[in-house]
Amino acid sequence: MPFTVLGRTVLVTGAGMGMGRLYAERAAREGAAAVVLWDIDGRALDEVVVSLGSSGASLHSYVVDVASIESIRAAAGAVLNDVGVPDVLVNNAGIVRGKYFWEHDHLDDIDLTLRINTGGPMHITRAFLPAMIERATDARILNVASASGTLAVPRMSVYAASKWAVIGWSDSLRLELVAAGHPIAVTTLIPSYIRTGMFEGARGPLMTPLMEPEYVVGKAWRATLAGRARVQLPWTVQLAGTLRNVLPQPVWDVVAGRVFKVYSSMDHFTGRPGVPAERKGN
Repeated sequence: MPFTVLGRTVLVTGAGMGMGRLYAERAAREGAAAVVLWDIDGRALDEVVVSLGSSGASLHSYVVDVASIESIRAAAGAVLNDVGVPDVLVNNAGIVRGKYFWEHDHLDDIDLTLRINTGGPMHITRAFLPAMIERATDARILNVASASGTLAVPRMSVYAASKWAVIGWSDSLRLELVAAGHPIAVTTLIPSYIRTGMFEGARGPLMTPLMEPEYVVGKAWRATLAGRARVQLPWTVQLAGTLRNVLPQPVWDVVAGRVFKVYSSMDHFTGRPGVPAERKGN
């Protein structure tokens, strides 16, 4: 039978706003028995809980700093004790810093980006995976990466590095679970720019318009339930990756810089106006 969330438990990180909130709404709308909401912003979580109050799902919100292993472990323990083992885990939380590398602060930019974007999904998944494996029932994990994890992009070197790592880890985890015979499918989402505000000011490369978050969530959600390994959006992301692997570096630099305008896509980046840096997530 096709995998559905009907009667199951879904956990979403970065659920207080943007795409995280959309994933939570999707889970509740499709009949999840419990929706677990993680975010660093307690007020935003309260708003989501109120908005989903009539959905019929059991709602459980936790203020969690996904940059902190201690916070992750404490919240995961509470979830396992209070709610149970998640059937669907959506690693959505993330941040971006749009600067030249030498302008990055050691802790507030480099370390924080890697701890949230790369370490966060790893530690969160590690906190739940043993229980998911022991339960031995079908489950799903969605890891949100980025097209910048496949191509170099000036002014987002640290973000790109964090997402390159996510792609390598996520797909390796998928293969490990398959090899070990565990019924847990891992999907890696690799999108270009999305209109969530996270990349406010960024310009989509040639034939790659900024995508609506509802569209991306819908595609990622269906792929996750179907157990697909990878979702690349839009189609130009896969095309660019293919060209990058085929063309000599100097030629690709010309194509990416002058034709596709990838290298200048972050020149006017501002991020979400009026939103603290730690909440400029997916």
